[in-house]
Amino acid sequence: MPESFDLIVIGAGPGGYVCAIRAAQLGMKVACVEKRATLGGTCLNIGCIPSKALLQSSEHYEEARHKFADHGVMVNGNVGLDLGRMHARKGEVVSANVKGVEFLFRKNKVAWLKGEGRITAPGKVAVNGEEYEGKNIVIASGSESIPLPGVEVDEKSIVSSTGGLELDRVPGHLVVIGGGYIGLELGSVWRRLGAEVTVVEFLDRIVPGMDNEVGKTFERVLTKQGFKFKLKTKVTGARKGNEGVVLTVEPAEGGPAEEIRADVVLVAIGRRATTEGLGLDAVGVEVDERGKVKVDGHFATNVPGVWAIGDAITGPMLAHKAEEEGVAVAEIIAGQAGHVNYEAIPGVVYTWPEVASVGRTEEQLKAEGVQFKAGKFPFTANGRARAMGDTDGFVKILSDARTDRLLGAHIIGPDAGTLIAELAIAMEFGASAEDVARTCHAHPSLNEAVKEAALAVDGRALHI
Repeated sequence: MPESFDLIVIGAGPGGYVCAIRAAQLGMKVACVEKRATLGGTCLNIGCIPSKALLQSSEHYEEARHKFADHGVMVNGNVGLDLGRMHARKGEVVSANVKGVEFLFRKNKVAWLKGEGRITAPGKVAVNGEEYEGKNIVIASGSESIPLPGVEVDEKSIVSSTGGLELDRVPGHLVVIGGGYIGLELGSVWRRLGAEVTVVEFLDRIVPGMDNEVGKTFERVLTKQGFKFKLKTKVTGARKGNEGVVLTVEPAEGGPAEEIRADVVLVAIGRRATTEGLGLDAVGVEVDERGKVKVDGHFATNVPGVWAIGDAITGPMLAHKAEEEGVAVAEIIAGQAGHVNYEAIPGVVYTWPEVASVGRTEEQLKAEGVQFKAGKFPFTANGRARAMGDTDGFVKILSDARTDRLLGAHIIGPDAGTLIAELAIAMEFGASAEDVARTCHAHPSLNEAVKEAALAVDGRALHI
């Protein structure tokens, strides 16, 4: 008889492994299918974690070269770069994280089914030719980089985000195709280490979907750092040679073509759900035109007992969004009331300064016809930011014009990814801008900029 489980999760990324652990905590017998040699999915192995390790290391390198002297810290001689050691440290960070997930599986008695999973029938999953029974199956198969026609990735001279984390030398000229989170973060790493970086973006702005004012400020700050941008530009082809890559580009609206020469090209135009090969057609699980699994408001597919979360379904492709859905679906399966508030899911770009947002933007509120108030406070007027020497950016808070309830918050500045958490919590509890403004914030702290922005919603900021 095949081994039977209460729940089989397909995919051990942030959504899948968290779902498996939560289900085990709720008393279920759980298995998690993962084809990689290590747990943690794209995020821990070739995404969020290694990229943040390189971002941190490259920040230290740039600070030593350009910022320490401002603080009276003198580095004698040239600051050297040991890229091999930087990569080794990145590997150590990844290893610690993936081993941590493996420990949690053992602690919670989650069975790791090693191999590629395929749903063969409702309640049945095959892994490497062996079949298992699952009363419930959760699809948490994640996503992969979207290829660009005419620009073939070889992970050497033309790379995806995976290859962009593994370059064995600093390129003289790195061209990033795509002005989103991934491209700007990896572009920041290699620019700090000495590369000339050009970002080619089809749209007329970077970080589309974020607050427009934040996006424009972000572009100015990155330009000041040395980034070059070619907006409203499409890439039509790539020619590889002994001396790198020649990209052919032209205006997005049409016009004469031109060529850009690069040592390395990073393709970062987005990600797509990895649902092929899961056997969804065979069991009748519905997917949309983009390959994402269709689910109802409780993560259930049209096939009883089959559920889906994370990058495999609609919504922002964020690890923390997947984790929240993993917890929610485990609790729903257990008969509880799992829920995710999609209005309070933050997004962060981990460049420096960082960019973070939660809730709706000014543009979205205007399109929806929602009357709102806005309060803004610059980091140039924040004492802690001045002491740090990091005064680029601002905090913007949006609230309902009638009720003052928080509708959105947008930050560009130092530690924006940490600061946004306060506002996400406030939104989760239905707080008003005045609630945030009347909360005592430690001095001197970056968080005071959040308080001042909340005060500014009512036109009563104290330090500007």
